[in-house]
Amino acid sequence: MPNPTAAMLVIGDEILSGRTRDVNAHHLAGRLAGHGVDLREVRMIPDIAATITDAARDLAGAHDHLFTSGGIGPTHDDITADAIAAVFDAPIDVRDDARAVLAAHYASRGTEMNAARLRMARIPEGARLIDNPVSAAPGFSLRNIHVMAGVPQIFAAMLEALLPRIAGGAAQGTRTLVIDRGEGDIAAALREIAERFPDVSIGSYPGWSGSGYRVAVVIRGAEAEACDAAAEALREAFPEARE
Repeated sequence: MPNPTAAMLVIGDEILSGRTRDVNAHHLAGRLAGHGVDLREVRMIPDIAATITDAARDLAGAHDHLFTSGGIGPTHDDITADAIAAVFDAPIDVRDDARAVLAAHYASRGTEMNAARLRMARIPEGARLIDNPVSAAPGFSLRNIHVMAGVPQIFAAMLEALLPRIAGGAAQGTRTLVIDRGEGDIAAALREIAERFPDVSIGSYPGWSGSGYRVAVVIRGAEAEACDAAAEALREAFPEARE
């Protein structure tokens, strides 16, 4: 049976302007690969409600899971919760369970639970909260869309709380070998190995070592044995290949 598939929406003008570097997609990809969920697509979009809703509807319809990051804080431009609610025409308002989580958090710190902070308790009807052990304000899952914060530390913590609720498949095996040659020198051999091992994915990623070309060849597959066999074939073709 094939693994579940997933997509991600990275939401925020600050990402698209270059002011903030996204690291959440990289983190999500690694954690999903280990969980047996295949991340198939990542989109970066601005803080525009209609764009968020349209993209979420498209991706949630095409994949088993959609993960979002960004736009669930206390300020006026945090519009993700409303935009995701609109995907399913779900009512959204302050919910008692989310309010209680925030109230306890701020009371323990002697901080006022003001109207801005209360915005983070607005949760679509029918959604399930995602725990936030870092700053308390919860994310939520609405059907197959999982809405989380953009701050990397908080996103990572929310993801750890969420993953046990998601059924995964087979974790991918991965082997990476580095060859000090250009891609043109290894392309024919890679094609032949890829044809011999159709159950694995073989990607080549060129770079510059300072003294010459270098290619990292990444072998991925559901079966570790197949990855090992493909790696051995690569070593036979290029004995200098190293991990």
